[in-house]
Amino acid sequence: MRKIFLSVIGFSFLCRVGVYAQTKPDSAAYKPAYSQSPAPKKDSTQFNPRKLRLDEVNFVTSYYSQNGNHSAVTGGIGTEKVTDFANGITLNFVNTDNNNHKNTLTAGLGFDLHTSASQAYVSKTGASRPSGTRVYPSLDWTVENTKTGNTFGVGAYYSNEYNYKSIGADVHYSVKTDNKAGEFSAKLQGYFDNVTLIYPSELAPISTVIPVTGRHGDGEGHRDNFGTSPRKTYSAAFEYSQIINSRLQIAFLADVVGQNGFLSLPFHRVYFSNGNEAIEKLPSTRFKLPLGFRANYFVGDNIILRSYYRYYADSWGTRSNTANLEVAYKISPFFSISPFYRYYTQTAARYFAPYEMQSQASPYYTSNYEYAAFKSQFYGVGFRVAPPGGVFGVKGLHDLEVRYGHYTQTTDLVSDVVSLSLGFK
Repeated sequence: MRKIFLSVIGFSFLCRVGVYAQTKPDSAAYKPAYSQSPAPKKDSTQFNPRKLRLDEVNFVTSYYSQNGNHSAVTGGIGTEKVTDFANGITLNFVNTDNNNHKNTLTAGLGFDLHTSASQAYVSKTGASRPSGTRVYPSLDWTVENTKTGNTFGVGAYYSNEYNYKSIGADVHYSVKTDNKAGEFSAKLQGYFDNVTLIYPSELAPISTVIPVTGRHGDGEGHRDNFGTSPRKTYSAAFEYSQIINSRLQIAFLADVVGQNGFLSLPFHRVYFSNGNEAIEKLPSTRFKLPLGFRANYFVGDNIILRSYYRYYADSWGTRSNTANLEVAYKISPFFSISPFYRYYTQTAARYFAPYEMQSQASPYYTSNYEYAAFKSQFYGVGFRVAPPGGVFGVKGLHDLEVRYGHYTQTTDLVSDVVSLSLGFK
């Protein structure tokens, strides 16, 4: 389920930033906002520090629905019907210190409610609980030198759902060139996860099965007691952006990602060509290398072209290409429309084979179509309203954006996602 959650949140996040990136806070000029404390008194010095105050509130909600017939829970066949209702809120607090540095403290909280039809078949009879929740708070502190534009920050994350818990942290910084036309940024992240070992009912060793009643059972009066297994992910993300002229801005992106630990999911079945079955088994290490290029071009006062390309390779044999184009058209000074299109293609991981086509002699095996060869398309449109007097005349409601996207995959997977974003100043 974690991959689906990330996809939904990623789409919703586009409502706030317009393009894909692990971005730093908006570099737009500071605008006064309502204060949680009395305004500081003016003095005769050149600079007067300001207390920490709430500057901006962003709220995003989205609904995701998918359908298909290649569930990994049932070995590459069966329903992939999923729904996910995701909600997130971020609070941005700012202040200016004695060194004329802008401090931004961002606190976020997300909550998802999902249903997954295939999850019910962790039990052979289909009696397992098909729904769940996920809660994920985050905290980030960034300091910006207002003279140079350089930034430094740290962040922390936590995610909790029934079978997955994750703790993360990052360090990020950016440096601008002397003329501020170029900028280099880097982000170092680490995630430390624990996966609850929930096995299919017919494959759980009898010695580990304990009686249970209530919501945590598998619907057959018992559950496994295998505990948890760790998983670690380390990543380094680098970006260099350059303003070429008044119309064109480009950026080069590179990520280096390493994973180790339990990278399989124990409730994913594999059916072999000889009629036997087992749980998914994948290597305990994985290396990923995404390389990207982004270009934004201002065609005129009313049109911005946002393009993106990414090449991806990993140590499991998967290679992929992503091409994305979005056209932001400003119909009026306060209203814009942004159609977008993304094309994606990938090769299969060397450990993938469909239902009943795996060899039991192979050291690793999966029938999860996430690792299959496929092509996909994702297209849709966004609408953004940002009138100076507030959306619908509501003072403080700075902007509103609605986005809709439709996804199709050559494995017959289809999905739809709609999101609403509100920004308060």
